[in-house]
Amino acid sequence: MADSIKMAARTNPISARRAAGRDVQITPAEAAFRVSLRIPQKSVAAISKALGLTLPNKPKASERKGKRAALWLGPDEWLIVDEGSTNPVELLAKTRSMHCAVDISHRNTAVIITGAEAESVLSAGCPQDLSLDAFPIGACSRTVYGKAEIVLWRTSGDTFRLECWRSFSTYVFDFLEIAARDAGV
Repeated sequence: MADSIKMAARTNPISARRAAGRDVQITPAEAAFRVSLRIPQKSVAAISKALGLTLPNKPKASERKGKRAALWLGPDEWLIVDEGSTNPVELLAKTRSMHCAVDISHRNTAVIITGAEAESVLSAGCPQDLSLDAFPIGACSRTVYGKAEIVLWRTSGDTFRLECWRSFSTYVFDFLEIAARDAGV
């Protein structure tokens, strides 16, 4: 009976969308594995080894190695984003260290905001100070954009990755598109 179960194909509601304003481009991110990871401090070294990168241990920090990144969300919580071909859950299943890893790849989607006006477009809906001094390259945090909870990650001086639940992605993309148009005025 279990052999006949079929998984529903998930489509990204914003996969065909693109938006731009003066000095800003907004595009859906490529598909990625995402893992919500909760672990006690005593497991950090072993889990870091299993993932092949050091888990950051301070607020707003991220660590990247190749196509895999770990974003610190709290004292015992990380978001793992992997744009490669190996699901991090498979790597974590091989460790005996205490951890809770939940594959949220189908729950989330991401938007890339890039260009000289990326910061101002995001500031239209995000209450955080996104200046380079306050939110440097590599910084990440769980916050809001408009009314949607997001994880925001600055990947370069003028590029951000915005992770959100798939069910909010159309709302978030619409908000970004309007902000990009306003930035071009």
